[in-house]
This record gives sequence, structure tokens and C-alpha cells, in this order.
Amino acid sequence: MDTKRPDLRLLTTPTAQVQVSGATLADVAKVAGVSPITVSRALNQPHLVRPNTLAKVQAAVQETGYVKNMLAGGLVSSRSKLVALVLPTISNQIFADMVQGTSDTLTDAGYQLLLGFSGYEEWREEILVETILSRRPDGIILTGTLHTDNTRRRLQLAGTPVVETWDMTTSPIDMVVGFSHEEVGHATATHLLQQGRRRFAILTASDPRAARRNQGLQVALAKQGISVVATHTVTVPGTLPAGRDGAARLLDTHPELDAIVCSSDNLAHGALIEASSRRLNVPGALAVMGFGDLNFSSHTVPPLSTVRVDGARIGAIAAQAILERLDGAAGRQPARAVDTGFELIQRGSS
Repeated sequence: MDTKRPDLRLLTTPTAQVQVSGATLADVAKVAGVSPITVSRALNQPHLVRPNTLAKVQAAVQETGYVKNMLAGGLVSSRSKLVALVLPTISNQIFADMVQGTSDTLTDAGYQLLLGFSGYEEWREEILVETILSRRPDGIILTGTLHTDNTRRRLQLAGTPVVETWDMTTSPIDMVVGFSHEEVGHATATHLLQQGRRRFAILTASDPRAARRNQGLQVALAKQGISVVATHTVTVPGTLPAGRDGAARLLDTHPELDAIVCSSDNLAHGALIEASSRRLNVPGALAVMGFGDLNFSSHTVPPLSTVRVDGARIGAIAAQAILERLDGAAGRQPARAVDTGFELIQRGSS
């Protein structure tokens, strides 16, 4: 009678026969010709292992198909080595830059990044947070500071380090890394007023952070006795076609406009195309302002004036704040709030 387990196949090696499925640390040690302790050290503290020994262990890992059990290691150290990042979308370049900055910082410290997407919906974020907490992450990074009451309560009770990003608040869940959207709106208004603009329209996606920028713009304009002529809102994320269509609607209704402030560079690019199709001189007759300074923004015709935010830096600082909180025993505690600021970039569209 065949007593072999049917769900395993055997791999013949020069030194031993080991199970490919469910290979153990001992299996790797047999193939490498070293002790299990040496294998463990090579996997967890490779800098302490001789290069030739490390190479043998790495080759044995590949040969056996061994996968390190991070959960078992986490039970011993109380660490999962996972940090979760919740984003509204990955389609926006600035969020992609944030992912890269976060991942690079965490990877260098031996942590892995777990991504979740909320689609700009607070209720989706609430579901994501509940699922993420069940995985026992070592830290959670959120986009924005607006959450459901349940999300805030769960995170506060969990005791897991939390960093809110892309905004500032006086009452963070734990830590916050970002900038003031109201100040972005104020700076945009100041810039365009200095260029002599007086008849403003807002072309915006239905994003709460964009709403804060719009509020800052309107407050700054109101101080000068100016009201926004019209606002057109599109669904998130704002796209180039939506920007062109929105600009067309605004200009059809209000041909007297001399400035369109857009909540993203994608929308602003669409507005530039619509202005060009109407033979409107930009910036002579119409100024167009974006947000994000995406990689195409300096190459539009004319080059797009916008607001630059360093997404990669926000991600790196947020990740470092998590790591420093986890390393609190060493006496390094992160700042509770970090304002990364922004830069208004004037180009040919204003």
C-alpha cells in the first residue's frame, strides 16, 4: 500500500529528498548542508552569515520552494511585518508616487506593504480597515482625515500606529503627515489675483480634499470682494475628457470667465484643450490652474501652472513615522504632525 501523501511530490536533489509543498526549515538545511539555525540566521539576519553560506541557503530555498512563515515569526516577536496603506485610487500619479515612497522605506526596514483602495468612499474605507485589522498589521496609513465614526473608534481601540496623510488636522487619530488644502486654495487665489483675474470658475472632482482647496480659494477671493462665478463638479477621479467637457459647459454658460481653477492636472489639461479648440488665448484671455504637477504638466500647450505636492516624500515620512513608533523602545518617537507643504508652480497657463 502506498503510504505517501497524495498532495505532495518529491524532489530529488544531490543531497536529499524533501517535500516541495510545505517545505520546512529543516528541509532547506538538508539541501544546503548546514544547520537549521544557520538557515534561520541567513533568512533573518543575512549580514551575519558568510557570503558562500548565504548563497547555499538561498539556492536551497529556491530548490525546495520554501516560504518563510511570517505569521509564526510574528507570534514570537509580536510583529506581522505588514503595514497597510489605504488609498482612494492608484490611477493618480501622485498616489502612485506615494506607494513607491512608502514601499521603499518599509522594504529597507524589512517590512512589506499591504494596499487597499477605498474609491473615495468613507464606508468602503471602514470595511477595509476592519479587514486590515484582522490581519494584525504593525501599522496603518490612511489617505485623508475624514473617516466614519466607526473607523476612528476601531483604530483608536486597536492600539495600532496610524498615520493619516494628504491633509492636516488638529485632532488626528494618532499621527498625521500632509499639508493644508485650504492654504493651497488661498495661494492659488492670491496668485491669480496678482495676474489680474477677477472672473473665476471652479472645475472640480467630488473629492473632499478638493472641496477644502475650493473653500480656501473662495474665502481668499471673498476677502477681496470677489465671488466665484460658477462651479462644475465631475465624478472622481477627474479625467482629461471630463475636464474638457466641464470647461466647455462653463465657457458656454459664462463666456466672460478669465480663470478656471481645476482640482487636478488631468482636468486642467482637458480645459486647455477646450480653450485651444475655441481659439481662446491662454493665458491672455483665460488662465487655467491645475493641482498635482503630474509628469505631463510641464509639456502641455501652454505649460500648465499647478501646485506641486511630493507624494513620495509623504509616503516615506509616513512609513518612517510607523517604524519609529514601533521602535519606541529605542527612545525614538515620531512627531505627532508633519506639514510637508506644497509649491505653487507658475508656467504658461497663468
